[in-house]
Amino acid sequence: MAFPNLVLLFKLFSFLLLFRSTQSKLSADYYNKTCPKFQNIMQTILAEKQLSAPTTAAATLRVFFHDCFVNGCDSSMLIASNGFNKSERDANVNLSVAGDAFDLITRVKTALELECPGVVSCSDILAVSARDLVVMVGGPFYEVVLGRKDSRESNPSIVDKNLPKALTPMNELLSLFSSKGFSAEEMVALVGAHTIGFSHCKEFANRIFNFSKTSEFDPAYNPVFAQGLRKLCANYTKSPAMSAFNDVYTPGKFDNMYYKNLQKGLGLLSSDQAMVTDNRTKPFVDRFAANETAFFDMFARSMEKLSVYKVKENNDGDVRRRCDQFNTLQV
Repeated sequence: MAFPNLVLLFKLFSFLLLFRSTQSKLSADYYNKTCPKFQNIMQTILAEKQLSAPTTAAATLRVFFHDCFVNGCDSSMLIASNGFNKSERDANVNLSVAGDAFDLITRVKTALELECPGVVSCSDILAVSARDLVVMVGGPFYEVVLGRKDSRESNPSIVDKNLPKALTPMNELLSLFSSKGFSAEEMVALVGAHTIGFSHCKEFANRIFNFSKTSEFDPAYNPVFAQGLRKLCANYTKSPAMSAFNDVYTPGKFDNMYYKNLQKGLGLLSSDQAMVTDNRTKPFVDRFAANETAFFDMFARSMEKLSVYKVKENNDGDVRRRCDQFNTLQV
């Protein structure tokens, strides 16, 4: 008599698994019924913020990347530290992230909470913001599916090992991206985000001051470019906010000029310039430099892939009321 009961239980369990799977699917129209003004509200605030602070696009793209690469796209990077816990924001590599990105997310979240409280996750806000801002500054459109949930933890101790640095050797860069499921071509495309934004002088000071016994600066640099950087960053130790554009020609436009710059010795960071000298990455640099459409296509596909990396759904996360705070105090 117990056998039919086991069959019934198995069928019920299978149904629940199917239901959970169906419910957890991300979709582009996730908020169509629960927050129909979602896209309009976002577009309005994004445009206003980008116009008033042009560094917003690059800053938001960086926050998105740093968020996703550390344990998935779950907005753990948005959490602010409190008296009880430090957050990912306080990891050394994240201290230089421009505040415009966090201000943008706060503005969007506030507006959405007024329109449809407790519905739109901070993770979705960040993912859509990154995509829309890329488009606003001339980059490619790509699909962003929605339905992510927000993490319940933000651990600064796991940040460094999960993010590339300016001095990370190519072998380690390729290994890091591979561990997240990205090929060398996808890595080169994603790093093309450096076509907008800036880097602080401390990130490349080793290349322009006392580089070696025979050269004051890295000979891989264009000499005129190197001298210009030396003048710009002369007092960077006293003024740590000193910075240079990643793309010296079109710093505010999302295009393929970044790759053309690498070919001319105008790559700002060591990790940037290494891509044009390593045989595993150089073919992609050359192709993207010659063909902006090829770059845009690969960047769009890579960003779609990144945007769903280890996302949290359903009961695996929350919809935060504030993007910089957990719904429940973490102690």
